[in-house]
Amino acid sequence: MVSIMVLVMGADKGMSQSGGSSSSSSTCSSSFFSTLVQLIPCRPSVAPFSPIPPNEVCCQAIRLLGQPCLCILINGPPISGVDRNMAIQLPDKCAANFEPCK
Repeated sequence: MVSIMVLVMGADKGMSQSGGSSSSSSTCSSSFFSTLVQLIPCRPSVAPFSPIPPNEVCCQAIRLLGQPCLCILINGPPISGVDRNMAIQLPDKCAANFEPCK
């Protein structure tokens, strides 16, 4: 529960820094915050120093959001408790076949 609170608090901070989305959001129908909330099931898989493989709920969220929305998070402001290098690996671990984020 505490990690979810930290994740959401980090999102609020990130939204204020980026205005809620990045310039690459033209192909993603979700805002930065909405995308972050939808990926809460992936939180254990991107936590620094204690990663676990993504579960099916996380992988389903990755596939539903798509590559453009995931790239908004990866290229957006820092998110407390999220290792970006691990987040970049989620599509491969979930067999999502996404193009790399630019």
